[in-house]
Amino acid sequence: MAIKQISILLENKQGKLADITRALADAGINLRAMSIAETQEYGMLRLIVSDPQKVKDTLQDGTVVVETEVVAVKMSDDKGGLADVLKVFDKANVNIDYAYAFTGHADGLAYVVFRVDDNLAAEAMLKEAGFKLITQADL
Repeated sequence: MAIKQISILLENKQGKLADITRALADAGINLRAMSIAETQEYGMLRLIVSDPQKVKDTLQDGTVVVETEVVAVKMSDDKGGLADVLKVFDKANVNIDYAYAFTGHADGLAYVVFRVDDNLAAEAMLKEAGFKLITQADL
């Protein structure tokens, strides 16, 4: 039930992020979530998108594009919501490599994307604890 995340290696120069997002928009790809981590020379752009394969097809100009499976969970957009999810990971001994979040104000929920060392264990424990997972079909 994991979803597909697209990671794109970007040169850390003015306009590179704008160029990528414009190319994706022109291809009709909707960005659902985004995270970017930078170093002095490069940035790692992580995206949850409406059509991961279309991203790979669109960016065939030598851009480094990697697809990774991640776990995405819906949670209450209240104090302690994230702590409740993290408690499940801790109980299951699932290590979190990184995470990023976004909210959906209209539905009162928050959504967190996790890159973990064991997607199946994380998903099973989250379901058992009553959390709803985001599927690729939801995107």
